[in-house]
Amino acid sequence: MKTAIIGFPRIGENRELKFATEKYFRNELTIDELEDFSKELRKKHWQLIKNSGVEGIPSNDFSFYDTTLDTACLLNIIPKELTELSLSESEKYFALARGYQGEKGDIKARPMKKWFNTNYHYIVPKFEKDTTISVTGDKIFKEYQEAKNLGIDTRPVIVGPFTLLQLSEFAPEVDRGNIVVELTTAYKEIIQRLSDLGAEWLQIDEPSLVKDVTAAELQEFQAIYQELLADAKIKVLLQTYFGDIRDAYETVIKLPFAGIGLDFIEGRKTVELLKQGFPQDKVLFAGVVNGKNIWRNNYQQTVDVLTQINQENLVLTTSCSLLHVPFTTENEDFSNEIKQHFAFAKEKLTELVDLADILAGAEEALKTNQKLFADNRFIENKVVQEKIKALAAEDYVRKPDFEERKELQKDAFDFPILPTTTIGSFPQTREVKLTRAKYKRHEISEEVYDQFIAQQINEWLKWQEEIGLDVLVHGEFERNDMVEYFGQNLSGYLFSKNGWVQSYGTRGVKPPIIWGDVAREKPITVKWSSYAQNQTEKIVKGMLTGPVTILNWSFPREDISLKDSTLQIALAIQEEVLDLEKNGVRVIQIDEAALREKLPLRKTDWYSEYLDWSIPAFRLVHSKVQATTQIHTHMCYSEFTDIIPAIDQMDADVISFEASRSNLAILDELKRQHFKTAVGPGVYDIHSPRIPAVDEIKQTIGKILAKVPLEKVWINPDCGLKTRGIPETTASLTNMTEAVKQIREEL
Repeated sequence: MKTAIIGFPRIGENRELKFATEKYFRNELTIDELEDFSKELRKKHWQLIKNSGVEGIPSNDFSFYDTTLDTACLLNIIPKELTELSLSESEKYFALARGYQGEKGDIKARPMKKWFNTNYHYIVPKFEKDTTISVTGDKIFKEYQEAKNLGIDTRPVIVGPFTLLQLSEFAPEVDRGNIVVELTTAYKEIIQRLSDLGAEWLQIDEPSLVKDVTAAELQEFQAIYQELLADAKIKVLLQTYFGDIRDAYETVIKLPFAGIGLDFIEGRKTVELLKQGFPQDKVLFAGVVNGKNIWRNNYQQTVDVLTQINQENLVLTTSCSLLHVPFTTENEDFSNEIKQHFAFAKEKLTELVDLADILAGAEEALKTNQKLFADNRFIENKVVQEKIKALAAEDYVRKPDFEERKELQKDAFDFPILPTTTIGSFPQTREVKLTRAKYKRHEISEEVYDQFIAQQINEWLKWQEEIGLDVLVHGEFERNDMVEYFGQNLSGYLFSKNGWVQSYGTRGVKPPIIWGDVAREKPITVKWSSYAQNQTEKIVKGMLTGPVTILNWSFPREDISLKDSTLQIALAIQEEVLDLEKNGVRVIQIDEAALREKLPLRKTDWYSEYLDWSIPAFRLVHSKVQATTQIHTHMCYSEFTDIIPAIDQMDADVISFEASRSNLAILDELKRQHFKTAVGPGVYDIHSPRIPAVDEIKQTIGKILAKVPLEKVWINPDCGLKTRGIPETTASLTNMTEAVKQIREEL
């Protein structure tokens, strides 16, 4: 029995890639030095996988920013405006990801979107009229050869042409048929060149097959691969993940793939499809180890599933790339009683080898695993469970209705037209992080720490007043992460020390772990939110993270439903909302940045499997507040246009979207759907270091006002400012408020 993995965490055991890349951004490393560093990191990872006993080792799963971006650069899918700048290849690459503003020009970053149902993000490629697809890059070839020189035979990995087409933007004048032909020709060249280098296998990732696939899309997929595989001199593995391929299964198994990778974790119909038949001349790569969660694999359950399908030509693999889990539990301080329940990326390699041994007849690993799952992991919270059972329909409804609240709030707040605000956080400087770390290590007293936080809040409140923001924020200097901070103040949560996962580029997150039943034990944000409000006559928003986002950005339990786990969190956050209100906080923002993250990839499942409980969970949080308490929420870096009616059902008073980086594409749908909620679409992209000019922001606001009624529009950046530097933050916000001032005078 052979084993393989789809991909491995690229950021390093201690986020080495992040720190090295950021040094390059600061001109502390040259591109050659960064390349040399990454070469050593890849070597370390390949050798680790090989030493684990896993045979199928991927290459080209490494990236400085994003593998979809890598594929676009490999194939010369570069916007014309970027090619006209005198930038080096590395400068062009990072300009697509982060934008560029300097002596050589000024260009915005490409849009960034969620990678299917994960918290990873990809850079959206764009096919333009002048796009000429050709294999101009060499990364996939260099990294294969690099591993080969180390004596490690890898399986190169690339985003497939069908998925690339599905994820890309097409300029209006582009002929899709011509793009398909050029793309197929380029992929054939890639296959040939890898074959010439001696590669035995090529893994082509086509996760778009797990979504709803129309007859026309299936025909396009089939045409691409009939041509692509016609004379391939290499074994091609079609790898899918994040679900099952029920719409494409019959087509896929008839094509001359040497291997087909299927997801047994999220693929609800995978076993059913296999029972219909699987070609004996193909290798089944069975994704039986969860690549998205950190719990130990239940070996007996996995063996039982594999026994059902009875496939001899089988390779055991992960359900998706291990990019989505932390590196290893070895660096964690959990007790052995707790740690034994977890498997991060490195431990999942061992799980694959264990399962292969068990299927070959070994029993020791199976018995140890069975004992682990036989024991109770935690003590249940009966009070919380009873509260969930007692919830009734009226608990999810806020009164009075939206229109009546709107009039009451208009009188209560008297905001000017185009009210300005920010999304919540201000730059987390080195000083802020060091001071918080000292407090955590008990190197400074609580009194000293509180004085420091108060000083930060006071300085930024004063500055916000000076530039004329209408609704202020306290800056969240006491918070490390918008989910971890709340989890640390809720029972039922555990926190890793080094459990970092890549979100995009050099941005990592450290998802907390939902260990048991969740409950609020004490107020979480009231202290600093009420302090900030008492320092100014202006409104200061209370800042909370919503229950769906807390769930989606945590590693969830697998022993209860996502719905029940989310409702537990919702009741805890509801208590916090009511405490904020009692303490004089009149505007409360409840962020649901990750609302779409666990939305099923198939539209037929959207409501029954997710929206029918996730939207009410948000309403539960704010259903008991007064009519004159204004509820905001924020959503970012996902495609929301197709769930606008559901978002309106959240019954918030104001919603801010990330829309600047996607060229405000959501506005047409808001207009078409008669969206009732007031909106702040985001007038500039905070994930890029470039500073938008006043006229640029005015033009963006003009586009918004062309689609959304003036009285419904709020003006804000598109996300929190925690990751930005102070100079670019102050310059951008100053330009934003100046732009609004000028527009108000012109109206």
